[in-house]
Amino acid sequence: MEGGSRRRVVAVGAGLAGLGAAQWLRGHGSLRLLEAEGRAGGRVCTRPFASGLAEIGAHWIHGPSPGNPVFRLATRYGLLGPEAAREENQRVEAGGHPPLPSVTYGSSGRVLSPQAVSEAHDLFDTLLASARTFQGAEESLAHSVGQYLRAEIAQRVSASGADEDAQRLQLAILAACLKLECCISGTHSMDLVALEPFGEYVSLPGLDCTFPGGYSSLPDHMLSALPDGTVLLNKAVRTIRWRGSFHEEGDEARDFPVRVECEDGDAFLADHIIVTVPLGFLKERHQDFFQPPLPERKAEAIRRLGFGTNNKIFLEFERPFWEPQQQLLEVVWEDESPLEEPSADLEANWFKKLIGFVVLQPPEQHGHVLCGFIAGKESEYMETLSDAEVLGTMTHVLRMLTGTATFSTLVTPTPPRETCTQISGYHPKSMPAGNQRLPAPRSVLRSRWHSAPYTRGSYSYVAIGSSGDDIDVLAQPLPEDPEDPRVIAFGPGDAAAMGEQEPPGMGTDRQGWEQAAPGLEEHREVAFPTPAPFRGHRCSAHQPIPLGSSP
Repeated sequence: MEGGSRRRVVAVGAGLAGLGAAQWLRGHGSLRLLEAEGRAGGRVCTRPFASGLAEIGAHWIHGPSPGNPVFRLATRYGLLGPEAAREENQRVEAGGHPPLPSVTYGSSGRVLSPQAVSEAHDLFDTLLASARTFQGAEESLAHSVGQYLRAEIAQRVSASGADEDAQRLQLAILAACLKLECCISGTHSMDLVALEPFGEYVSLPGLDCTFPGGYSSLPDHMLSALPDGTVLLNKAVRTIRWRGSFHEEGDEARDFPVRVECEDGDAFLADHIIVTVPLGFLKERHQDFFQPPLPERKAEAIRRLGFGTNNKIFLEFERPFWEPQQQLLEVVWEDESPLEEPSADLEANWFKKLIGFVVLQPPEQHGHVLCGFIAGKESEYMETLSDAEVLGTMTHVLRMLTGTATFSTLVTPTPPRETCTQISGYHPKSMPAGNQRLPAPRSVLRSRWHSAPYTRGSYSYVAIGSSGDDIDVLAQPLPEDPEDPRVIAFGPGDAAAMGEQEPPGMGTDRQGWEQAAPGLEEHREVAFPTPAPFRGHRCSAHQPIPLGSSP
């Protein structure tokens, strides 16, 4: 490895965190960025689909405003559309849930009353806001966000005075709201999310925006700014040996404390290493990934913090069955209630965790495409099915939801039945036949983040038993010798293993990197990027720079 007597740095993971490190450490040593996959970007992944693009990972910039580093970086590269540049849009307080023109379908095949939906959403938003008021409280009414919300829902709905049918519908809509919150928080259940630290996070102003040329245009620009040979793709790391004394062959005079061993047999010696792998990977591999093993308090933080899966299902249609003004198709299973335990039979009911579909905009660019969102164990089960099975199940679900609806745009004849009935885990007797006039989607594309061996999920959350302190512990460099000079924290990034709370979409902070780079010779051996914020549009009290993005 070239570099002479200059400080040698190896970064692991070419998501936005690793790319940011490489970008700002140019000229301050010899740097190699090792990426296990055949592409850079981490959980930023744009792929062609239909007539446009599909974001397999990060989808939006939440809170696109001057306080958001990823927004500043994308603006600097000229990657955003004119709407994102409008100051009035940057000042909008959307609270993390910008309103989209929507329609809500019930499992009975009817469109639900907009007033009933709005009232239930308002109640849920009120309760969710109250769940954020327990930060710093010595005692709280519940351990988890889910437990607290269910208790409040039971009390509010019971005291509403509404008739039995209205209460049942309200509970069904609230159950759908909880599923949406699972997607946002990246968890299987809100019962797993700790209540007390839930209020550590704040929303950024700004209307959500996307990248007209795809989110991957951001890491692509970052990659193109690096010298050739800096990033090595398909270079999976097997073991990081630190606190050692390693020498290059023929040069016993220079001592390196770090040796990075790759799965293909290559090895890299370094003075310092920056680790930006996902927490899901660390949960599965940290015990043998680091030699010697990580200190116990860091290993405990890895175990305590939660890491979940949120996947997308893209469906392409020859023509839309939704109205042109509709941008969100919500799904409510009318027999469900947040006060009852959901079925544990994933094979029969996995599709019920689906929260609905976003209509990709504009159709002139993307075609007629719906993007569905599904989280948790049901999302992981979906990954085990074939494309044909997922396509068939989605066809049945959409036909059931639109069973009694009428559409002026439906003119395509129903395709042969065999194209949409090869469904694993689907029991026809449990789901109405629905609207057989609705054509099957032309094609399907979905993400599989839990199956990805170097990711093992989508993003993390503060689980019961963990706190923002665990995020801080994970961000601390090694070794932990108090006599060592304090390392300047690296800028936050996408796949920061040390407590990232959202898939990629995190930016880099120029001041942080510029402070860090000149002092590399004072850094300890292993550096971890500072934690990225929860949900993308929220910022931890432990993290001074608000960022934003989400899948």
